[in-house]
Amino acid sequence: MARPKEFDERAAIGRAMDAFWARGYEGTSTQALCEATGLGRSSIYNTFTSKHELFMRALDHYAERGIVSRTALLEEAGAGIERFRALFSFTIDEEVATHGRGCLVVNTVAEFGDRDAEVKARIDADTARHLTLLAACAREGQLDGTIDGAREPADIAEFAHSTVAGLRLMSRRGANRAAMEAVASIAVDAIAAK
Repeated sequence: MARPKEFDERAAIGRAMDAFWARGYEGTSTQALCEATGLGRSSIYNTFTSKHELFMRALDHYAERGIVSRTALLEEAGAGIERFRALFSFTIDEEVATHGRGCLVVNTVAEFGDRDAEVKARIDADTARHLTLLAACAREGQLDGTIDGAREPADIAEFAHSTVAGLRLMSRRGANRAAMEAVASIAVDAIAAK
């Protein structure tokens, strides 16, 4: 008879996510995962089968949290260009508060590139969700006259998504708030209606 699990799997994934986020995949040892989750090696391997599978689950957890919070942020921000302004501002505030922790997805892209097909598929799916959301915001802004109507909404979405990633990387290399705010201001100006 199998023994029931005596831990909260979702909480363990969240703690593993934090460990991977802080150290990267390669920099997070199995011992570090044991310490972060409070689980023994056998529990980690019996539940998640491998470090890689636990990382995939942590990445999924992070991506789901991200799209939910990004959607809520954009919905609360008002309309049109204000949504993009709020997105950039939130990103900067978060980076300042976490002292350049960056984004687990951006950090993973930097660490893995495209050499792991499973990681790449997860990143591509997360990116597609964010681009769809941002393109809808761009279309709305074009309709209300606050966003440049001469640009394709999909291109604006790619630009905004890349700006967020760039702000995250700026922060990781030690850029200060003023430098990130200057980039965000240029980005808003670039997509605003003229």
